[in-house]
Amino acid sequence: MQPRNMSMSGVVDLAAVKAAQEAKAKAEQTRAEAARQGGAGAVSPADLVIDVDEAGFERDVLQRSAEVPVVIDFWAEWCQPCKQLSPVLERLAVEYNGRFLLAKIDVDANQMLMQQFGVQGIPAVFAVVAGQALPLFQGAAGEQQIRQTLDQLVQVAEERFGLTGLTVDPDAAPGAAVPQEAPAGPYDALLEAAVQALDAGDLGGAVQAYRNVLSDDPGNMEAKLGLAQAELLQRVQDMDPQLVRKEAAEKPGDVDAQIAAADLDLVGGHVDDAFGRLIDAVRRTAGEDRDAVRRRLLELFEVVGPEDPRVVGARRALARALF
Repeated sequence: MQPRNMSMSGVVDLAAVKAAQEAKAKAEQTRAEAARQGGAGAVSPADLVIDVDEAGFERDVLQRSAEVPVVIDFWAEWCQPCKQLSPVLERLAVEYNGRFLLAKIDVDANQMLMQQFGVQGIPAVFAVVAGQALPLFQGAAGEQQIRQTLDQLVQVAEERFGLTGLTVDPDAAPGAAVPQEAPAGPYDALLEAAVQALDAGDLGGAVQAYRNVLSDDPGNMEAKLGLAQAELLQRVQDMDPQLVRKEAAEKPGDVDAQIAAADLDLVGGHVDDAFGRLIDAVRRTAGEDRDAVRRRLLELFEVVGPEDPRVVGARRALARALF
């Protein structure tokens, strides 16, 4: 399976956003299933440090991040600072006793993952928590700084996502940390069809597939997010970016022009620009125009994800603009 794009370069990566929301939902299912089975099995200390490649990224990082924070160490054999940092991370992974999982990625063998995370140089350390990627630090770092960063990561993972980590047993057989495939859910086939349509550029088919799921299950978060993504791509596919931006610049009071430009901003990765443009439009408008802008802004919030810090800040700014 192709690894999902988790770029940290600021671009809104629709696949990554989908993965984040999906992993958060699966985290609850994982914990509930573990509770029904009397708790998750213990893992060996050897399972706390794993080598990850592009083929196994979905399973070894995204899936695992639904139960434990995954720290990613981008390294290479020729990188001297990596040879100093990696042993420290490996030792701390064992010392932290299951509170995070260390995934080592050789950038020479996994160029796509390096590009997708927006890694500019190594060593570079990222984390994935419930499917959400965040940068930790780049370059050489002292052990005290690393510990402080890991402590914050563990705290956030537990407080925001309820991820308390893995149970470690020194006597457990290595290999227990390999995640098992979750049983197929009632809408998995329909959702997979929607994703395939999206990947193939059949935006109309993707929209319809997501709507089919929502007609039976209106609260399905994956379908809601997928529909918002597909509709956004559908809106911008025939736009002339130069013309849209020209009209938005020349007609600041034109609601349709500002909404179209905001869609382009978001697809282009300019998240703050998209939000700021529509919040300014809310301030300048009233009645039906203001409501149209507000609705589009809420739709874009869904695409980026409700817990993204940019969405949280924009919601506060929207509230101030409205009231």
